[in-house]
Amino acid sequence: MPATTVNATRMELTRIKTRLKTAVRGHKLLKDKRDELMKQFMDVVRENRTMRQQVEESLMRAHSAFTVASALMSPEILEQSILYPKQSVDLDMSFENVMSVNVPKYTFETKNDNSSEIYPYGFAMTSGELDDAVKALSDAFEGMLRLAQIEKTTQLLAEEIEKTRRRVNALEYVKIPEMQENIKYITMKLDENERSATIRLMKVKEMILAQAIEQQQAQDAKALQEMHA
Repeated sequence: MPATTVNATRMELTRIKTRLKTAVRGHKLLKDKRDELMKQFMDVVRENRTMRQQVEESLMRAHSAFTVASALMSPEILEQSILYPKQSVDLDMSFENVMSVNVPKYTFETKNDNSSEIYPYGFAMTSGELDDAVKALSDAFEGMLRLAQIEKTTQLLAEEIEKTRRRVNALEYVKIPEMQENIKYITMKLDENERSATIRLMKVKEMILAQAIEQQQAQDAKALQEMHA
């Protein structure tokens, strides 16, 4: 017995069979999409692990250099040295389609291509460790931007995988079995109705035949009476 009420008609049977065919094809496409998304997701996760390690190492080097610089320089001079940066960055974001998922893609341009512009101070009153720290932070910036892009891509792919998985499961365990059950139910009902109609036709045929026999017998009896009269 189907979970929902369906009309046991041939038109409804044809409609459900068409829907079932579409659902089976959609189920296969969604499974293929889910598998490809998982492959893309694992590649991004591996890249994320590598990039995070590189960024953390760069930030640790910058932190160590700043720690040494702050020990060698007075707090006032250190603060004045980095208070007004000379270099600026223009950040741009576009989108890339990965398996119907729009993932961000970050790019940036510096105001000045001169590498010395990252130092917003003169070198007379500062230590070399501060130069190392600023250079390490500058080098880590591109990696941090790439890491942010990868982590956002990981999040979006994970959400899409979960949505695709739910759709696959809904088709596989709910929709397709429900349609198959409805088809089975309608087919059984139609067969039952056909058998009932056949039985009724046979009974009507028997009744007509019996009536014809009775009429023939009556005519024969009448003819015999007329012959003896």
